[in-house]
Amino acid sequence: MRLDKLIEQQLQTSRKEMKQLFRTRQVRVDGEVCFQQNKNVDSFLHEITVADQVLQTHDVYYLLNKPKGVVTANVDQEHLTVFDLLHLADFRSDLVAAGRLDRDTKGLLLLTSNGQLVYDLLHPTKKVIKTYEARINEEVTQEDIAAFADGIVFLDGTVCQSAPLTIVSYDVQSQTSDVRLQIQEGKFHQVKKMFLARGKKVVALKRVAMGPLELGTLPEGQYRALSLTELQQLKPYFR
Repeated sequence: MRLDKLIEQQLQTSRKEMKQLFRTRQVRVDGEVCFQQNKNVDSFLHEITVADQVLQTHDVYYLLNKPKGVVTANVDQEHLTVFDLLHLADFRSDLVAAGRLDRDTKGLLLLTSNGQLVYDLLHPTKKVIKTYEARINEEVTQEDIAAFADGIVFLDGTVCQSAPLTIVSYDVQSQTSDVRLQIQEGKFHQVKKMFLARGKKVVALKRVAMGPLELGTLPEGQYRALSLTELQQLKPYFR
């Protein structure tokens, strides 16, 4: 949560009073005087004191295994949304998803009330690696691996960053390849378009990791709160 908003909410200060607390060096994070009003903080990660009062945040962080057919949206008249998968007791109106997965893509999705964290995780300068497992409708070759390493160029001329591509297996009978791919960008339908640029089609797609977060064995359609260890691993993305 933004530090200035936290102070205003918990100490019931006006905007002017909040700024005065910063100016008079009464705001401390982890024992150090803090002047950064928009600093993103969480009391599980930071010790937050203002005028010797300890402040507590109440953000939530859920790791969801999104099923195919569910949309990443707050409301949809035709399809189930990722927020429909939450128990009523866990739903909050301020929850947002860290990046979209399209309706046909399943896998890891972070849902959180910490909008600033979502913004920073998705910001291009952070270069957060997203890892995908995909099934391709034909054999993926060493030439494809080299092309992904060089930077795929979309049919419209858009150039992608270098992306490590690994061939996991090839099934001769179905003539399909299972691959693993890592990207740092978040272009619209990027993985699908990257393979289309190579004349191949993605027939199944699953995100298995995002930065330090891993999907693991979480059942499809289920979610859980991040562990303290996982939250600590996200601390570098709190600015």
